Amino acid sequence: MISNKNKLVNSFPPQLMDMLTRTLERASRECDGPRIAAFDADGTLWDTDAGESFFDYQIHHCGLPGLPADPWQHYHDLKKADPRVAYMWLAQINAGQALHEVRAWARACVEKARPFPIFESQKALIETLQHLRFEIYVVTASVKWAVEPAAALLGIDQDHVLGITTEVEDDLVTKTPVLPITWRQGKSEALLKATRGARPIFASGNTLGDIALLECASHLRLAVSTQDVPGTGLFEEERKLREEAQTRGWTMHAFRPL
Repeated sequence: MISNKNKLVNSFPPQLMDMLTRTLERASRECDGPRIAAFDADGTLWDTDAGESFFDYQIHHCGLPGLPADPWQHYHDLKKADPRVAYMWLAQINAGQALHEVRAWARACVEKARPFPIFESQKALIETLQHLRFEIYVVTASVKWAVEPAAALLGIDQDHVLGITTEVEDDLVTKTPVLPITWRQGKSEALLKATRGARPIFASGNTLGDIALLECASHLRLAVSTQDVPGTGLFEEERKLREEAQTRGWTMHAFRPL
């Protein structure tokens, strides 16, 4: 996913952080309802794909039964046909496993990646939001259980991670999808369902797939990017979001300037 991990991450300049802080302070004073903020996960909060990293960890460490001979190729084939099916499959491969065990694997995966590559600027922004008593959600198209331990490093509990998941019965994961699927429009649908219709004051994402999430924010939208090599990773999806953000006057920041 990351186009150039050896290139240093560009932090928010002081003037951007100041603008974000002042706007959030003003919005929190004006807001009569709950103070809500929402972030995409991979490429927005951290410099890796937590969902795909967990999938790779499971292939090599968890002994899941019934995986295809080439799990990655099967996943990519599903994703090419319909990303929603592919992302749900990454949750469904856990069917029959105890949820507490799956969560333990996810924690081990994040621990193995320490220091986990969180964007320090986003961490500082989340600390500002927490100081202002915002309720913070992470909304991801990755498997929810894979993202929970990474979000915990930012002080965000598992109940505020909205992602791809299946029904769980008596602590056992099933293959039954939980709707809405948190991909594209499903991200805003899942967030508004969790907040009982309350729109976030702030939202941040890095690809065109996050546009519905950003659109539902009432005051402030931050489009970020990490990809700097055309034709690789999510470069095109990030480019499309940058174009939308520029057209709509949204705030933008490139962690790896082009």
